[in-house]
Amino acid sequence: MQEAAQSPAPVEIRDRLIVALDVPSVGDARALVAKLGDAASFYKIGYGLAFSGGLELARELKAEGRKVFLDLKLLDIDNTIERGVESILPLGIDMLTLHAYPKAMRAAVRATAGSTVCLLGVTALTSMDDADLAEAGFAFGARDLVERRARQAVEAGMGGVVCSPLEARRAREICGPDMAVVTPGIRPAGSDAGDQKRVTTPAHAISSGASHIVVGRPVTAAPDPAGAAMAIFDEIDSQAG
Repeated sequence: MQEAAQSPAPVEIRDRLIVALDVPSVGDARALVAKLGDAASFYKIGYGLAFSGGLELARELKAEGRKVFLDLKLLDIDNTIERGVESILPLGIDMLTLHAYPKAMRAAVRATAGSTVCLLGVTALTSMDDADLAEAGFAFGARDLVERRARQAVEAGMGGVVCSPLEARRAREICGPDMAVVTPGIRPAGSDAGDQKRVTTPAHAISSGASHIVVGRPVTAAPDPAGAAMAIFDEIDSQAG
């Protein structure tokens, strides 16, 4: 039996589950947050929702004492990244993603000097396997690409990385205990993988060294979202060190 990966720095159990608000509208997102109530404290806003009022929702969630992961996967020239990140900081969000290209990460780190936001470098999308990466022109398979970008994130001074749970163990080894390792592609046992290709269960992700897991449809599409979230907390609690 494989031993658990080295433990990340302590994170409250209730903050280790990030619920993805991948819903059509801000109204739907507000309704979902209301259904979840105290069962969730951390929410992901992707650019689909961000561009339809989600940035204001981020402010609302922060005002309610919740945490916000703004998943914009930024990538541009250095100056644009730096100015863009600076313009996001007044929202008071907790996490922000950009693609883990070295120059972009260094620019974002410059922009967040003195801020508490955790910058996350997206290593390789969980919807892409080795064949997809080859088609896109990458010389590396998923595992090698994640390793390379995790090292570059460490060198750039990032707060953490986003990777498939299948690469979480190696990312944790590279990033050490203090950086965040955030894993989407989480599917509780029996759930449909949907458009994700590199997936695993909450328990496996946590035991592999993930500090946070991102879960969408298994919670948001459940008949009882709060109950589904609590079941995932039970899994996290069973593995958390």
